[in-house]
Amino acid sequence: MLTDGALRMLVLLHFHILGFTPIQLAYLFVIYEIAGIATNLYAGWIAARFGLPTTLYAGLLFQVLALLALAQLDPTWSITASVVFVMTLQGLSGVAKDLTKMSAKSAVKILAPSEGLFRWVAILTGSKNSVKGAGFLLGTLLLGIFGFAPSLLAMAAILFLILIGILFTMPTGLPVGRKGVNLSEIFSKNQKINLLSVARLFLFGARDVWFVVGIPIYFYAVFSDGSDEGNRTAFFVIGAFMALWTISYGIIQGCAPHFLKAQSRTDAQMLIQAKRWVSFLVYVPALLAIFVWFSSEPSKALTAIIILGLIVFGIIFAVNSSLHSFLILSFTNTDRVTMDVGFYYMANAAGRLVGTILSGLTYQLGGLPLCLCTAAIMIAFSLLATSKLIKRTTIA
Repeated sequence: MLTDGALRMLVLLHFHILGFTPIQLAYLFVIYEIAGIATNLYAGWIAARFGLPTTLYAGLLFQVLALLALAQLDPTWSITASVVFVMTLQGLSGVAKDLTKMSAKSAVKILAPSEGLFRWVAILTGSKNSVKGAGFLLGTLLLGIFGFAPSLLAMAAILFLILIGILFTMPTGLPVGRKGVNLSEIFSKNQKINLLSVARLFLFGARDVWFVVGIPIYFYAVFSDGSDEGNRTAFFVIGAFMALWTISYGIIQGCAPHFLKAQSRTDAQMLIQAKRWVSFLVYVPALLAIFVWFSSEPSKALTAIIILGLIVFGIIFAVNSSLHSFLILSFTNTDRVTMDVGFYYMANAAGRLVGTILSGLTYQLGGLPLCLCTAAIMIAFSLLATSKLIKRTTIA
């Protein structure tokens, strides 16, 4: 997660400096998200067939290979060649990240005690996102201090050492695979899981529509004057905001079980909480979009207000995300856990893909206000799916 977050910022800011447009920057992450969809869809079957340790080792190894290959990018290449090269290797990085994430999330269902499932899910999810947030800051600092290629090589070396360490410390008790698992089983027949996956798709699309391209490029326009010093200042502000936002988001996720009093609530009550919190979330980007639309040119004062609004967004979003992570493990069973979790995170990746494309497109067409307005619309669709899920659960 640390290198995944750092790599995203290295690629985004490096190519922004080279003159890529917002939509071109979004294209750099398209294969990454498409790979996430395919990986999550099939990784559950692969884990069920060959075992969770196998998918975890493969994820770490693929990330090392992606970092090493990206370090070979030649600045003399054409824009087309650079985009194709980076998109392909970002795709490999997406496979790596989702293999690792699916393995870890599925292991919680197997290793954690059932009575404390939400707490353990929240701890894992929160710590994962906090580490990824630290990666955002790490990536911007590495780019500003060491440059693109040296940063990638250093991360590859550290991650390889971590892989070696995990090979010798893997806990026992994880599934090692079973024969006879049909590929057709990857698609969930549980309508509750399908509806939750739809809600997840729109929820994460709503985040990435402003998070991936919109906010970093907006901040760069505010804080950089084009000089090396101005670039370093902008890099630090972008990295610090995205890191603190994601770390705080992870901390809120970890605290969600206590905050929601999850121990004393049924699954049906948790679903009602999910609807309540996503309904709160709709208003935040809608109000921000209106405020930014009627404001003057980008300024540091306006940016401070945007930051405060997005912090509120992050708090509510984190509670929603944590509720989803609990509900998917509650709805599935041990025999299907890797496939159902994989299917659910396939929807998560599909949401990120839609959000990534729309982030570049909406920023290029209408700036940050259009990004935020689109986020509000996507959250409304997530609310609709959650409402249908409650009805389905009541009927069942």
